[in-house]
Amino acid sequence: MSEHKIICAGFGGQGVMSMGRLIAYTGMLQGLEVSWLPSYGPEMRGGTANCHVIVSDHPVGSPIIHRDATAAIVMNLPSMHKFETELVSGGLLVVNKSLIEDAPNRTDLDVLSIRANEIAGEVGSARAANMVMLGAFLKSTGLFSLEAVGQALQNVFGPKKLHILPVNEAALARGAAVAVPAGG
Repeated sequence: MSEHKIICAGFGGQGVMSMGRLIAYTGMLQGLEVSWLPSYGPEMRGGTANCHVIVSDHPVGSPIIHRDATAAIVMNLPSMHKFETELVSGGLLVVNKSLIEDAPNRTDLDVLSIRANEIAGEVGSARAANMVMLGAFLKSTGLFSLEAVGQALQNVFGPKKLHILPVNEAALARGAAVAVPAGG
């Protein structure tokens, strides 16, 4: 497995932090070393939000990702422009094609474009676009199985949000179904 350094980014309210926490929590349940470092803009909803997630089979030295991300999951155009520069050459850039029509500036990246908002609406909740993106990322990288993430979902969402598990699991599955493996 070695180490995955993932940046999740978008506007506040797009589920960026939940996506990152879910990756980190799944890694913990798999017995891996993890770190999750959130960063918010001055506004909460509608402002910028991103998190750095590191999943590794050895201790994580620093939670900060600086120009060595292996993947970035970006929900909006400002996030793509800001974080595509943080990826290593050959890194995976997962783009929410519903909100980002532009192509990235870099040509040395594997780009996976997903119409996350439309797919989320099809599964019953526009708010599940982040889970569509996460499902696509997981299928493309093989980092975790959807079943492993499904187990972690219950813990991350908590008992008060168990009613939204089915739509989030459906969004993960649909995201995985439209993704292609990295390099494929």
